[in-house]
Amino acid sequence: MVSTKTARCQFLIVLTLSVFLQVEIVNSSLIKNQLPHIILIIADDLGYNDVSFHGSQQIPTPNLDLLAYSGVILNSYYVSPICTPSRSALFTGKHPVHTGMQHNVIYGTTPYGLPLEEKLLPQYLKDLNYSTHLVGKWHLGHFRRAYTPTCRGFDSHFGHWTGHKDYYDNMAEESGPSAWGYDHRRNFEVSYECWGDYTTDVYTNEAIDIIRNHSQDKNGSPLFLTLSHTAVHSANPYKLLQAPEEDVNKFAHIKDPARRTYAAMVHKLDESVGKVMQALARESMLENSIVIFTTDNGGPAAGFNGNAASNWPLRGVKNTLYEGGVRGVGFIWSPLLKSTPRVSTQMMHIQDWLPTILGAVGTTIPDKLSGKLDGVNLWTTLNDPDIPSPRTEFLHNIDDSYGNEAVRHNEWKLMHGTTYGGKWDNWYGPSGFEPESQSGVKINSLPTIENSTIYDQILSSYSAEAVKSLQIGTITLPNVSTMMKLLNESRIVCEAPRPKENSCELKSGQYCLFNIIKDPCEYTNLASNLPQVVDQLKVIEHRTSYFCEWQTKPKIHSQTKGEMSHSQEVRSSSYEVKGRNGKAVTSFFRQPIKNAVLHHK
Repeated sequence: MVSTKTARCQFLIVLTLSVFLQVEIVNSSLIKNQLPHIILIIADDLGYNDVSFHGSQQIPTPNLDLLAYSGVILNSYYVSPICTPSRSALFTGKHPVHTGMQHNVIYGTTPYGLPLEEKLLPQYLKDLNYSTHLVGKWHLGHFRRAYTPTCRGFDSHFGHWTGHKDYYDNMAEESGPSAWGYDHRRNFEVSYECWGDYTTDVYTNEAIDIIRNHSQDKNGSPLFLTLSHTAVHSANPYKLLQAPEEDVNKFAHIKDPARRTYAAMVHKLDESVGKVMQALARESMLENSIVIFTTDNGGPAAGFNGNAASNWPLRGVKNTLYEGGVRGVGFIWSPLLKSTPRVSTQMMHIQDWLPTILGAVGTTIPDKLSGKLDGVNLWTTLNDPDIPSPRTEFLHNIDDSYGNEAVRHNEWKLMHGTTYGGKWDNWYGPSGFEPESQSGVKINSLPTIENSTIYDQILSSYSAEAVKSLQIGTITLPNVSTMMKLLNESRIVCEAPRPKENSCELKSGQYCLFNIIKDPCEYTNLASNLPQVVDQLKVIEHRTSYFCEWQTKPKIHSQTKGEMSHSQEVRSSSYEVKGRNGKAVTSFFRQPIKNAVLHHK
């Protein structure tokens, strides 16, 4: 016989549990009905072999690793070979050949920008009531106010307009033409508030402030935050690689001083990602967030741009069309993703992010615009490993100024022409393994650094602490066997030893054909053996280059109401349009492209 008091207690317990479960269901329902927060983190010049989730023993990246090992590692992910083209593709969903952005970068005194008729990702998201913020690098034009971030869809911008700067004093020295000036802004105004502080930390703190302020905003709008780091781009010639001394000292095991400093720069980048994850968790935003991490191009290895990145075992460097220049470090992480963790070999290009993000938030490109995009929506593909990627081909680039071009279709890649006279067309270390190996070795244990396994570092990382806080979703911390499986799947191993003689000499004008699936290190040129495949890829290149309306060069748009006149162009407040010797610098426009497709007469 149950007493009245006992029965009352049992009833209260059941009632409490019922209310608790109802609250949990309501909270889960609210999250499902809310648009997700989009956190887009862009690394600058990060090499393929500069993250430990690709197997490098030299530089542990525990915060990135945690997200990679509990999300989707993008192992067949491609970017443009240099900064401005990649960023234009990311924000427009179009290949740079269709916006006039395919050659080189926008410099401090460059008098053009990403065409104003292009609708950018933050503008699409503003239509959905997103709060949009850019922290860090812009690099898509600033010669008139209309081309700057807060006129292109971002509610705020804190960072720099150009391609690089000193990590402490915000000064930038540029060529093309030569210029020297201070480049740090809050929205449109020059900002000195963080002068002397390390840029990676400055941008991290700004991102954290935006997240905290957004969570306190009661308007209920979702957040789109782009954290576009300077790291790990070279600074100015007088001190190219920069990091706090205490962080450089953590990498005393690296003998090369340039590589040692570079490792510290990567460490600060990794730390930044973890701190942003912590901020999202602290503000109860993480469970409804999609976090995307991407580099903008391959790493500048072996002293290219004075840098010390590594794309090993891939061939080439930044601003080449070899895999080392265009195969990007990338992953996507979210409790909203299904089928995680895994390594995706589904083909993806940086131009796919715009339609994919819009697909993730439940909207689509209007019919009148969708046919003009080169990017495709891969959200469904990223959620299901059994669904083939709708992308089977893409154009790497056609650059009439350099005289090089490359196209990819399924496993085949066709290249013609090169940059820098072929000087950077080889393979460059370090491999990140001891002893050094040209062909790579399948590892049987996790890399160990300073007597602490990377696995231990991952579980104690900022990212791990953030993920532990999740109350819903399927994401859990990976165990060692899961990490080992993903690590071995994500590492690129070239089975055959590197040939003593180079079978591909692009500087001689020959075509080079590679089977990227079997030969990701581009050892063996198959063009002479498979002329029919070469011809097929030439046809594909012609078609993809004309897929959207062709623009021969960036347009200088007529002045609109509220836009600065030529007499008010951005000059002294960002860059003096004079050389350091005081002589006036000649303005220039990129020469028009003469032929959309090379060598197909």
